Amino acid sequence: MIEGLFGRKLGMTQIFEEDGRLVPVTVIEIYPAVVLGVKEFPSGKKNVQIAFVDVKENKLTKPVLGIFKKLEIPPKRYIREVLAKGEELPSVGQEIGIELFEGVAKVDVVGKSKGRGFAGGMKRWGWSGGPATHGSMSHRVIGSLGPGTFPGRVIKGRHLPGHMGNARVTVQNLKVVRIDKDNNVLVIKGSVPGHIKSMVFVRKAKKS
Repeated sequence: MIEGLFGRKLGMTQIFEEDGRLVPVTVIEIYPAVVLGVKEFPSGKKNVQIAFVDVKENKLTKPVLGIFKKLEIPPKRYIREVLAKGEELPSVGQEIGIELFEGVAKVDVVGKSKGRGFAGGMKRWGWSGGPATHGSMSHRVIGSLGPGTFPGRVIKGRHLPGHMGNARVTVQNLKVVRIDKDNNVLVIKGSVPGHIKSMVFVRKAKKS
């Protein structure tokens, strides 16, 4: 079966567990998906092409719309490929929903972090900064970058000011607190990357 599904981050809230502890959680609406095809590679890797979120026909290009008409499937807004594992593969036209996460204790969530624009080293990388008193004129500036005469250049990978955020981020081993099948909602302990209403990919945890 496929390793995960796409969803929409609805926001954060808090709930009480059975032992009375207050737990911060993120609510994610899982998009039910329909299978468009299965690809098998010589290496043994298997990808499943899925589509999700209903859309009007006039919102799609003719080549994309032709895919759905050929398979006699209602048009969908997004088409993605997801890795499949195991011998059991879904068939074309099969619908996969939130029941994929039944019995799953922990998940990984992949999303795009919030863009923070241009940020200095203290905000972006947690630099301690320079002296804050005694007439210092270098509180938040870069300062020395490292080697001098040899090798006489800045080593690759040096943390510097620059564009912060707006990057692919994976948060691993988040506990599944609750599954609401009626509303296709997954409640996960902790925070996930991205702003409210952003798309995220939820998969079964790889390292749990």
